[in-house]
Amino acid sequence: MIFKDRKTPFIIAEVGQNHQGSFENALKYIDTFSQLGANAIKFQNRNNKYLFAEESYNKPYESDNSFGKTYGEHREFLELSLDEIKEIRAYLKKKNLYFISTPFDEPSLEFLLSIDIDIIKIASFDIGNLPFINRIAKAQKPTVVSIGGGKSDQVKSSIEILKKKTSDLALLHCVSEYPCTYDRLGLENIKLLKSEFPEVTVGLSDHFNGILSGPIAFMMGAVVFEKHVTFNRANKGTDHSFSLEAEGFRKFARDINRVPAMMKTKDQSTLGKEPVFIKLGKSVVTNQNLKKNDVLTLDNLSGKIFNKQYIPVRETNKIIGKKINVDLAEGKPIKFEYLH
Repeated sequence: MIFKDRKTPFIIAEVGQNHQGSFENALKYIDTFSQLGANAIKFQNRNNKYLFAEESYNKPYESDNSFGKTYGEHREFLELSLDEIKEIRAYLKKKNLYFISTPFDEPSLEFLLSIDIDIIKIASFDIGNLPFINRIAKAQKPTVVSIGGGKSDQVKSSIEILKKKTSDLALLHCVSEYPCTYDRLGLENIKLLKSEFPEVTVGLSDHFNGILSGPIAFMMGAVVFEKHVTFNRANKGTDHSFSLEAEGFRKFARDINRVPAMMKTKDQSTLGKEPVFIKLGKSVVTNQNLKKNDVLTLDNLSGKIFNKQYIPVRETNKIIGKKINVDLAEGKPIKFEYLH
């Protein structure tokens, strides 16, 4: 099981098609982001002539992000060949990384299953697409589902089908806005998903171009994180501008993994023993001459820094009202053995 009952962060570097159709670039993404905290490297697969109706495939595509004269040509340019995907799968296995991809159509799903994909990702576009989700469920593979744009009944019906075949599910809160501004993240929905689907691991699929969303989502209960990555936000293509570059992704993964340690309550026995208090902590002293059997009060005590620490001033609550058993000159430190 990868996701079931998971408590520690699982971080997915979403390459998508930011490799721009280059096999060498795809391998570079794997090498780079696997060293920066990614548990899995994610790609996308489309059989474009199956996925797009002929009119959409042949539609002229005039855009600054276009890689072809028609939308079909543009999409084909961005697609890796099936042989290249096989090599990527083998390369990830050799590096002990999970291979995760989003099939956008039935032929792509069948191909990914034929090469024994580790994790299947269901895109927000297919939430509620029950015939397709049923085909994925039959594979009984660990599955991640993004729910951007999905209404509660669509999400529920999708999860119900998946649960019948696999218990290893991750449900990702997602906002399908590219980029998603900080005030549109809606991270409180993570708590609602955990409440509604207690048997499913919950996470975040994030189109926000910053890193703060990760740690906050973890505190809300997310443990699976998907983040788009790029080598250059200025690259040609629609996804680069909201993706994280290498240093940003490193910090994103680092900060998520730091959260559990940040949340732990400090051991009470160590309080007051910090080096700064050992060096500069005040010790309780008399602020006037005192005689044997005088009572220590708020008015006859003060604090002073010595080369060694005696009774710390923060422990005056332990000695106020006590009598001393010796004479003490003004400015002398109080010791516990002086009390009775």
